[in-house]
Amino acid sequence: MESPLAESAHSTVRSLDPRGRWSELSQAERDAAYDNNAAVKNSAALIAERNEASSRLRGTLNSNLDLPYGKRANNKIDLYPAAKLDAPCLIFLHGGYWQRNSRELFAMLVEGVAAHGWSVAIPGYSLAPEVSLTDIVGEIPRALDWLAAHGPSRGVAGPAVLAGWSAGAHLVAMALDHPHVHAGLAISGVYDLAPIRDTGLNNALKLTDAEIATLSPLRLPVTPKRLDIAYGSSELPALVNDSIDFHDKRAAAGAPGKLISVEGADHFTILEALRRPNGILVEAARRLLD
Repeated sequence: MESPLAESAHSTVRSLDPRGRWSELSQAERDAAYDNNAAVKNSAALIAERNEASSRLRGTLNSNLDLPYGKRANNKIDLYPAAKLDAPCLIFLHGGYWQRNSRELFAMLVEGVAAHGWSVAIPGYSLAPEVSLTDIVGEIPRALDWLAAHGPSRGVAGPAVLAGWSAGAHLVAMALDHPHVHAGLAISGVYDLAPIRDTGLNNALKLTDAEIATLSPLRLPVTPKRLDIAYGSSELPALVNDSIDFHDKRAAAGAPGKLISVEGADHFTILEALRRPNGILVEAARRLLD
């Protein structure tokens, strides 16, 4: 049961969520409800720093890079093995609303769990509009199949925590039931696709009724495996409420997992909590193996 303080905070966030009056909003207002770049005024600088750090680290860390797990151009995976073969592995799925970014831009996250002796795997995936969201969702289990089969020969064989940010958090929720996944960590995700279809993001995604019904975690039966759900307290209300609603749905079904509010974090700075060895999300990932 939530504390009165938490209930009050959630009530406040719900009152700020523009989806409560979605039918009354202009197209610009609907777009703004999901526009993380515009909501975070220094987002360009934060993204540039992330990309620079990842470029620098990707070339210096112990790694096996660009390993193909499928036939499409983005079906490659980067492995950062730990010293021990059986070390836990963080599998990280990047964000970008299923239409931007790539695995190379998130190598800066390796150092957080690596400081605790973990391996890291970062799969890439195809992007819209070249492929549909159905195709993208289908690629993640193939990457996990490949890692289960071929990871040990490349130094990665321990229990796996599947983590993802933004669109990657949605993909975590969709792939949580994979047998190679011990538990999941979903960060700043979108778990109901219906409002997305009413925004400019749908120009590339072209979501169908069937995809909204079958690819929205909030509309699907709950996977009973443990999933911690995190969001930044300074994120857009639509994303905060999706996280709260998804956790509530899972809790009602008896599924294990914590709801983690990263205080003061926005959609981009929340990754610092997974990047720093003492970050709250590094600690959360480690607890998932308890």
